[in-house]
Amino acid sequence: MTRLRFSQEELMRSHPYAREHIEAGRRLHGGFDASGDYIPPRCLMRNPAIAAWTEALRARGGECLAADSSLLSGLRYPSPEQNKFLLKEGLGLSFWNTLTITGKIEARGRLLAEMKFPDFQEFVDEDISEMAIGHLNKGLLIAHGIDEGGEPDKGIGGHDSMWFALRDLAFGETDFKEPEVPDNIGRAEQDATRISRIPLAFERTVYFLLNLLLIEFRAERGFAMTETMLRDPELFTERREEAEHAADIVDRIRKDEEIHVTSLRLYLGELRNVNFKTIDGKTIPGCQLVDPLWDEIVHWAVVEQPLLQAEQQRKMMSERILSHPDGERILADFNALEEQATRN
Repeated sequence: MTRLRFSQEELMRSHPYAREHIEAGRRLHGGFDASGDYIPPRCLMRNPAIAAWTEALRARGGECLAADSSLLSGLRYPSPEQNKFLLKEGLGLSFWNTLTITGKIEARGRLLAEMKFPDFQEFVDEDISEMAIGHLNKGLLIAHGIDEGGEPDKGIGGHDSMWFALRDLAFGETDFKEPEVPDNIGRAEQDATRISRIPLAFERTVYFLLNLLLIEFRAERGFAMTETMLRDPELFTERREEAEHAADIVDRIRKDEEIHVTSLRLYLGELRNVNFKTIDGKTIPGCQLVDPLWDEIVHWAVVEQPLLQAEQQRKMMSERILSHPDGERILADFNALEEQATRN
């Protein structure tokens, strides 16, 4: 019989490493096997557990949430072509800021390791002790949070430090000032409940997990763009070897993040497949809560948020470009790239 219950200690275990993960003077999580292949942290038991819970969900007639990063396939601003153009014009601040902000946002993810989430068993009719959602407070979310923000008390960085390390490898020393980081990159939660018979705290937890999945999808899209920029032979010409190595670190982050996307889709699939207890003593199918919330978040991320972000970015980018001695010419060419992308 497949094992479906795990302790927090088991879900936090890492593989034995032949070599530690150190880049740009930073001690980072994960490590390398004897062949030099990178192995993500805390995956020795976590990966097999996620696989076992996924098979169990399918045996019950359920499936992981059907979603992937293609949801966010619209135009990015600035586009990769615009970012490349700015780098070639000596305006690398925008890309440097992107890498820095990404690292700072990753650091915020450590809150997952410090937050206490409601126990879903309190409002799920079925026994969840052998499901992933029964282990959220038993190591799964703690591991996720430490993946993102590291273990500062041990001097071990997570994805936050990995982004800073690859940035420093590609750019070297700069005099750029630290950028401001958006307060919230997810869909802001509202106080009003959608399903009035479900306690607000549990609805908010479901909303939080859905938002987190969408943030992970946004990160996935960023990996490809960042790696393409770092591997472009026309860019970072004086630090070509370092930039290529920085791209390798991006690929390690991508490998780490696979379990986050897989596990979040599993949690949400399990929640769709169970029945929620209502405050009036009845039950409703989980899909009646999860699906409307997901539709709301996706609409925001695909329709509303890109327009707002592009508007804010255009103003900031214009001011930054015009500060260059040849700003008028650069801005005209920069805007032409956006018009060209829109036509295509």
